[in-house]
Amino acid sequence: MAQPSIEVILTRELSSALSTPVFLVDPNGNLLFYNEPAESILGCRFDETGEMSVEVWATMFVPTDVEGRRLPAEQLPLVIALTERRPAHTSFYIKGLDGASRQIEVSAFPLIGHGGRLRGGVAFFWEPRQS
Repeated sequence: MAQPSIEVILTRELSSALSTPVFLVDPNGNLLFYNEPAESILGCRFDETGEMSVEVWATMFVPTDVEGRRLPAEQLPLVIALTERRPAHTSFYIKGLDGASRQIEVSAFPLIGHGGRLRGGVAFFWEPRQS
């Protein structure tokens, strides 16, 4: 892979210090990093999965709607953030690599550099509180 931009490097550094789960991708949607808090929701350590293409991660975690129908990649907030260059938010279910199904809220936005160049995207996600 090409050398990451300063925006991606700084976002990765910031996400390493956050207690909120974070998922970071390059401009093509390839996974570059997810932080330690994300590991418990995704069901696997980043050290074990490593970087992967959007085609792999968008299906690996089996995103589904409330009725159990698989969501296409283009409906995922992070893919929307990259393709439409705008923030996106939604709630859906994923099946982690540990086999557990979890509802998550996801807010994603594009990383735009100088001159309006797309540098990547980042998603913050969490399990909603059950009342």
